[in-house]
Amino acid sequence: MCTMIVESAEITGSGKGGNGWFPIKEVNVSYDHPFHAPMEYAVNLDFTNESQGPSARVVVELSAKSAEELIETIKEALRRGKEAIAQ
Repeated sequence: MCTMIVESAEITGSGKGGNGWFPIKEVNVSYDHPFHAPMEYAVNLDFTNESQGPSARVVVELSAKSAEELIETIKEALRRGKEAIAQ
């Protein structure tokens, strides 16, 4: 059964796709069936810039455990980065 769970956010960054680097403007985060990863459900991250068409897209499919690890790793990198900049 599909969950149809999707959350979106405007973001600022860059991604590298088949045509090289492009500015990223949005991320869509879903918890549903992946297209490629060999699991029933995945956290799917879809980084896009719709104004540049379908080639301006980077997609990542992660297990729920891997997504949780990614969240914690990002938090730790941000914490350490802020600490290093403050010194």
